[in-house]
Amino acid sequence: MKEFLIFLILLAFAIPANAATIYKWVDEKGVVNFTDNYNNVPSSYRDQVEVKHYLTEGVAPPYTLNVPPQKRAESKTDLYGRDETWWREEVHPWREQLKEATENYENRRKQYMEQSQGLSPYNFGKMSLTQYQMLSARLQILNAEMEKYEGQIAEANEMLSKLSQEAKETKADPTWLE
Repeated sequence: MKEFLIFLILLAFAIPANAATIYKWVDEKGVVNFTDNYNNVPSSYRDQVEVKHYLTEGVAPPYTLNVPPQKRAESKTDLYGRDETWWREEVHPWREQLKEATENYENRRKQYMEQSQGLSPYNFGKMSLTQYQMLSARLQILNAEMEKYEGQIAEANEMLSKLSQEAKETKADPTWLE
């Protein structure tokens, strides 16, 4: 009889429990995601994850996720569940491009102005044809570079404007774009 009880106890541990825990969250693109492994939930979504337990009768629930209610309230997101980190990561490269392109444009414009003074009527008679051609070529290069940086500035401003509009539409905190 003792051996039979030990066998039953061992058998109870050997039979897998029919229980499942499913974790559900919505990503920044509005896509609903599911997983059965909490470690697969990206850390930025763990505060909004919904936990569903599917259990058979008599089986204790496995690990449960207890997120304090005040933490949920503190974590602000837009309509698609995107938080401040997501918005800052979207805005940062465009702000950097705008800053860098503006600096480069101003440097090229300064060089262009300095070089173009060489074409003044006073200096015009003092330079050879080769010097004139070299100066003209340098001015064309600087002008092309300025146009390139103007395009980068326009692109960055346009994308920042679109992100600002999207933030308004999705009710994101405007300070996240700063």
